[in-house]
Amino acid sequence: MTDLAVPPVSESLVAEASALLLAPAGLSPARLSQVIASIHQRDVDFADLYFQHARFESWSLEEGIVKAGSFSIDRGVGVRAVSGDRQAYAYSDDITPAALDEAAAAVRAIGRQGQSASAPVSRRGPARTLYRGDDPVASLDESAKVALLERFEKMARARDPRVVQVMASIAGEQETVLIVRSDGEIVADVRPLVRVSITVIVEENGRREQGHAGGGGRFGYAHFDDARLDEYAKHAVDGALLNLSARDAPAGPMTVVLGPGWPGILLHEAIGHGLEGDFNRKGTSAFSGRVGKRVAAKGITVIDDGTIAQRRGSLNVDDEGHATRRTVLIEDGVLTGYMQDRLNAALMKVAPTGNGRRESFAHLPMPRMTNTIMLAGAHDPAEILASVDDGLYAANFGGGQVDITSGKFVFSASEAWKVENGKLAYPVKGATLIGNGPDALTHVTMVGNDMAMDTGVGTCGKDGQSVPVGVGQPTLRIEKMTVGGTR
Repeated sequence: MTDLAVPPVSESLVAEASALLLAPAGLSPARLSQVIASIHQRDVDFADLYFQHARFESWSLEEGIVKAGSFSIDRGVGVRAVSGDRQAYAYSDDITPAALDEAAAAVRAIGRQGQSASAPVSRRGPARTLYRGDDPVASLDESAKVALLERFEKMARARDPRVVQVMASIAGEQETVLIVRSDGEIVADVRPLVRVSITVIVEENGRREQGHAGGGGRFGYAHFDDARLDEYAKHAVDGALLNLSARDAPAGPMTVVLGPGWPGILLHEAIGHGLEGDFNRKGTSAFSGRVGKRVAAKGITVIDDGTIAQRRGSLNVDDEGHATRRTVLIEDGVLTGYMQDRLNAALMKVAPTGNGRRESFAHLPMPRMTNTIMLAGAHDPAEILASVDDGLYAANFGGGQVDITSGKFVFSASEAWKVENGKLAYPVKGATLIGNGPDALTHVTMVGNDMAMDTGVGTCGKDGQSVPVGVGQPTLRIEKMTVGGTR
């Protein structure tokens, strides 16, 4: 095999991951080649080994006291064999030659009897530097983390005397992965991830309301300086105070304006999941078989982009060792493709898009979103709001549910306003948005020029697996959306 030129960053990542994951067990590239070859004793189309070492911590403060703290280390290896549309998977939290051989033996059963195939594990896969490899867990000592939470709480309480309770938390993670594939690629990544969040409860005349805020990404705790923490505290307190004066939400079909940033969670849930390759290969998505057809109003372009520096949903490589990329899913209203992992891409005869993701070494990869974004349009947000005579403005969202097959969704708005004569008339509570994702896309009549990303708080669940994600969108005007209210 011809030696390949290896980018210095890629070489250093592989060396770092190998020292952490392979060296303690005496595992070498030659030994890994033997394991891959043993899986291919039967007719297996593809095999890979996924090594992972992850350090997690979380701290939470309530009533001025740090009431909970946790620290854990997860370490293990997953072994996969793929034959046609079948996958066999075994994993162990013990990284040793014996455990690796046992897992390889377990997955060999999937293969049909046939010739063997293998490749020497020697090449280094693609590398990016979307984030630094600095360990956030080790970046501050325990006293500094406690002090951060205490400052955070004081900032919120200082905002308004009606604040009666504050709950703040921080969480950090340092994950190292090494992926060895039967096509000869060996790929490594070192992934930092941090997040802070705050919840405040305010009280006035016996009525209590709450507000939330926070942020995060693939960087260290130094990102959360006092100015940024104060911004989060202000947002949480302002949201809670706004809810004190909120009226019951109206109900019925109406024009809805979605704010920029986090409201993109509706795009993620109601539309993004339906554009993942596995649902479309199986024909269970509302978007199945519609590539090349109009699925949204003109002017709507939706992408999934795992290459945005330091974003929560970004990755240098996905969990199958493919470089992440900017994938256009809908362009000017026309469906152009789906998000793919290796298995579904092969079965659909298209290229992987770098969207193969898994929660840990104990899970199979599947097509998952990274940062899912609707691109900006031409309209000023003020122009969009002024165009609405009677409707609802949803500035922020809480939870929601979606049915992938039908595209039907229900989302609750945590901050919403009644719009009258082109202006925000008064805040409302209890508003839910009810609709169908593909149908809602066709009723977008104005797209703002203010595309914004969320602050870095999203976690996506699918088939029992959770992964960090990002969302983004501009201000949108949507016609004929059903609002479930409290009056």
